[in-house]
Amino acid sequence: MTKFIGQLNHDLRNHLNALELQSAFLSEIVEQPEAKDEVKRLREMTAELGAHLQRLSAQLARVQVTPMTYQARELVEDLRAKVTSEFPDQSSSIEWKDSLGAEPISIDPSLLLEAFIELFRNAFTHGRGETALSFEAYSTNDGIEFVLREPKKKFEADTVNWGMRPLVKIRQGHYGLGLYRARSIFEKHHGNLRAEFDPSTSFLVTTVTLPLRTA
Repeated sequence: MTKFIGQLNHDLRNHLNALELQSAFLSEIVEQPEAKDEVKRLREMTAELGAHLQRLSAQLARVQVTPMTYQARELVEDLRAKVTSEFPDQSSSIEWKDSLGAEPISIDPSLLLEAFIELFRNAFTHGRGETALSFEAYSTNDGIEFVLREPKKKFEADTVNWGMRPLVKIRQGHYGLGLYRARSIFEKHHGNLRAEFDPSTSFLVTTVTLPLRTA
């Protein structure tokens, strides 16, 4: 299914490129101000659709990791800065905790930040409760664990196959690919993603585990 969507996306973008070229030509030959305004709006709509398809292409793209040695604490610092930048209105409601030292991990920082940002985006978007989110990072015998706890007003999803299947929850402009890609990124880093909902506290707890860098 994802292969089909990827090919369809590619074909639609080719048609959009042709439409953009034709619109550019029209903008050069029309003379009436009203017609020029309509062509401008047409080009803006085409550009918006093209950007949407570009984002879809990125979500469907094969994950290719270019690893480098990083300290886990630095990753958390980078993530905190990026969350503040991406979600300025919500970031103040997050409680950050970490007990990390200089533990080394082998990661592709930009990809990993993309995956974590998707977790936060989902937390802010889907049925968020009124209390604060918390993000905790700590070292274990197996590696580094990152734990996001998010309050939920209502939660009925199945966490057994969390992020394993694309195109499950679809709404306008969103196709259930974000969490699927995030899981793929974590797994490409030899890590794993799991989620559990605690009905007694109404918290969804998402845990990402990444291995320490070995010599």
